[in-house]
Amino acid sequence: MAYDAKFKVWRGDIEGGALADFTVQVNEGEVVLDVIHRLQATQTPDLAVRWNCKAGKCGSCSAEVNGRPRLLCMTRMNTFTPEDVITVTPLRAFPVIRDLVTDVSFNYQKAREIPSFTPPVDLKPGEYRMQQQDVERSQEFRKCIECFLCQNTCHVVRDHEENKESFAGPRYLMRIAELEMHPLDVADRRELAQDEAGLGLCNITKCCTEVCPEHIKITDNALIPLKERVADQKYDPLVWLGNKLFRR
Repeated sequence: MAYDAKFKVWRGDIEGGALADFTVQVNEGEVVLDVIHRLQATQTPDLAVRWNCKAGKCGSCSAEVNGRPRLLCMTRMNTFTPEDVITVTPLRAFPVIRDLVTDVSFNYQKAREIPSFTPPVDLKPGEYRMQQQDVERSQEFRKCIECFLCQNTCHVVRDHEENKESFAGPRYLMRIAELEMHPLDVADRRELAQDEAGLGLCNITKCCTEVCPEHIKITDNALIPLKERVADQKYDPLVWLGNKLFRR
């Protein structure tokens, strides 16, 4: 059944802006992105919003709905009541370009800082062999659609702009963990994780896991095991002794 919903949508740019009030029709089965598109078509043709697949797989339509980081295309309108006022704002951790579109280039910069997959030197492309059970742990992390909701909700980035230089965020710490757990990757990225990517700043509140639309267990399966590997290298007395005795 169709009804008129009350929306507050942030309008503005890097210089500033404010919430604008709208009343817009909602039809059965729609998602928030449908309503935003209707606003564009009927009331605000210059409203800026980033989107692509509308199927929860491209990660483009990330925004905040009632203060919670979400994909607009996966936030169903039937989770609200007709009396609710729905507030849609841009991702708070990144600079606004215009309206609901933010500059997420920080994330691509962090991606470039991570050394790529490094197989054994004696293996040529086409010779890679591994057991499924050996790759399952890192395979989970490949489901990431780079919506950057985890990056946005992580308070280390969200509340402390000064941390961006020394903290990669959960998405890219997960990438480091993925490569560390890959059975054919021979590079040691533990010092990178701790000293350059800022793993020690993560205090495992699991807020990144809670907002992941792919339900990746970022904290439990990536960040905590990565912390354990770093701790083994830096603080395990047997590992320390072995490094002293056998280092060349």
